[in-house]
Amino acid sequence: MPLLEHLAELRRRLLWSAAGLLIAFLACYHFSFQIYSFIAHPLVAVMKSRGEEPTLIYTQLYEAFFTYIKVSLYAAVFVAFPLISTQVWLFIAPGLYRSEKKALLPFIVATPVLFLAGAALAYYVIFPTAFRFFLSFQTPTAHPAADGMQIELMARVSDYLGLVMKLVFAFGVAFELPVALTLMGKVGILRSKTLKKFRRYAYVGCFVIAAVLTPPDVLTQTGLAVPLIILYEISILCVRLVEPKLDEE
Repeated sequence: MPLLEHLAELRRRLLWSAAGLLIAFLACYHFSFQIYSFIAHPLVAVMKSRGEEPTLIYTQLYEAFFTYIKVSLYAAVFVAFPLISTQVWLFIAPGLYRSEKKALLPFIVATPVLFLAGAALAYYVIFPTAFRFFLSFQTPTAHPAADGMQIELMARVSDYLGLVMKLVFAFGVAFELPVALTLMGKVGILRSKTLKKFRRYAYVGCFVIAAVLTPPDVLTQTGLAVPLIILYEISILCVRLVEPKLDEE
């Protein structure tokens, strides 16, 4: 295909992706409050379990509006991802051999599945535990050492959304570790023996990555580091299955 036809095809795929994203954004904005309520549910559930009134505030006139815009955009990317990934595949697939398509297809399918698994772990396991830990630092006026002073959480809607999306993205991307390592093993860049040799350094790296991507508390960092270590061990097995066999082996 000539260069101009490649560019025309790229333009067509980008237009389809942009149109799908715009339609998804408009639909998600209509349900932005319900989507935000779903995102805030872990915090709300923990506050209700403590007998507290679940309240989120905003301190600037435009803060709630732009928070709903961000919520709609995040949700639209999630909803439109199948269409966007399909358009990307339709653009690159004609340039691949049949064997290359067969080799890449499992990785393409596994990528969103593992991302959702990481996001689900963060939402259903990490968030309730972390929020319960953070809320434990509130001090009611009835506390013996409070002396009439009360320390109470007043979470902002934008700050909460930023924290939640950062953790969801961190866990989702971290769960792509088997895909990345297995793909490198498939093309011969990595060997399972190499991964075993540097296992101890990888464990340390998992905790470092968790410390960088998550808030500075031990619970959340451990909640990401331990799954990363497990995924690293799974990656060793996957690389062993797909790596090219050397003559001397």
